[in-house]
Amino acid sequence: MSQQTDPLPSVVIVGRPNVGKSTLMNRILGRREAIVEERPGVTRDRKEVEAEWQGNHFMLIDTGGWLAKGSAIDEKVTKQAEAAMRKADVLLFVVDSSIGVTEEDDQAVRAVRTAGVPVLLVANKIDDSAHEGQVWELVKLGLGEPHPISALHGRGVGDLLDAVVGHLPAPELLEEDADDEERIFSIALVGRPNVGKSTLFNQLIGEERSITHDMPGTTRDTIDTVIETGMGQIRFLDTAGMRRQSRIDDDTEYYSVVRALKAVDTADVALLIIDATEGVTHQDQRLAERVDAAGCPIVLVFNKWDLLNTETKESVAIQIERKLNFLPDVPVHRISALSGKGVERLLPSMDLALDAYQTRAPTRKVNEVVRMAQQAQPAPHGARVLYATQGAVHPPTFTLFSNRDIPDHYLRYIERKLREELELGPTPVKLRVRRRSN
Repeated sequence: MSQQTDPLPSVVIVGRPNVGKSTLMNRILGRREAIVEERPGVTRDRKEVEAEWQGNHFMLIDTGGWLAKGSAIDEKVTKQAEAAMRKADVLLFVVDSSIGVTEEDDQAVRAVRTAGVPVLLVANKIDDSAHEGQVWELVKLGLGEPHPISALHGRGVGDLLDAVVGHLPAPELLEEDADDEERIFSIALVGRPNVGKSTLFNQLIGEERSITHDMPGTTRDTIDTVIETGMGQIRFLDTAGMRRQSRIDDDTEYYSVVRALKAVDTADVALLIIDATEGVTHQDQRLAERVDAAGCPIVLVFNKWDLLNTETKESVAIQIERKLNFLPDVPVHRISALSGKGVERLLPSMDLALDAYQTRAPTRKVNEVVRMAQQAQPAPHGARVLYATQGAVHPPTFTLFSNRDIPDHYLRYIERKLREELELGPTPVKLRVRRRSN
């Protein structure tokens, strides 16, 4: 019997900027998942991660700072926080007890009360018992007794989590069958800053899930969402814009790039997004190399294609041939993320890439391809593949048993033949060589 999995209950962390929401998330998770820095506005998108306390599993959601007034991007951040509130089972309203109640806190409380779910008032930055008296000022917010904690040092967080799970809906008993549990494939959207990753992300998942704005670097963390598609459940990961290490002089951007690279390393398919109006830049080439080295299939996406004239389109096509020729036979899509034109062709393309990623060829067929390749072009210096087998998928991995060392250029030839004959398309292929023992 297949397992029916209900959505996990949601615990949403809200509050004005710079009160310690992301620090609290990291403390609950026991690892640095959200980016933390001592300045407001670092968290902009919703960050969702599964968490557990005393055997109780829930989805922990970190939001950007709630602001009654601000810039256009501040308004988008506030809307994201309010959208998360509407889906919450429990809200953690975090206040900086070292500052006390501010006018912004008062206004945020009015928004929190409209959610109609349990709200726990969290008095953060109570680092020792001497400061616990500060929490009683927060009672006037009308959210009940405050929970004094230090998110930075962990003080009181266990008691807070006990209160959280006490408000969670009781889990339904499910029949578990691990053998039938399906693996969720993940697709990472990567590219330089401001090429349209978040706009495309929102188009793909059908809602405004990531903050989009015409300022580079808006997405500071890796944001992931699982959606149901014709291919089954797919996890889309919107990553921060990546640039060369020498140009990263900000701690927040550094950790954003670390998360983006981690997403690439764990993704099943990477959508490498390039701004068609700028052509293929040197940094696009470096990113393509990095994604290719991660061992996941690549789909090239040229965004803003509708803004190009005929002559520029021809120029970009030449750049693809010259500057990205080291990639395997990757699909190339020309789209407008803003209008949605061409986006509908991405999912079928990714479906083909995933099929190839999971391909397992019969041993007989693998040896037939290798034998024909060696007959057409023998290896130098008497080297020969005696036997070959596919040992793994994700990506397809082949082991070649040889009589002596095989030169790298000949291995590339064998790889190309396996890719062509087994119809592996753009998916990476790994070759392992084992010399026959004498």
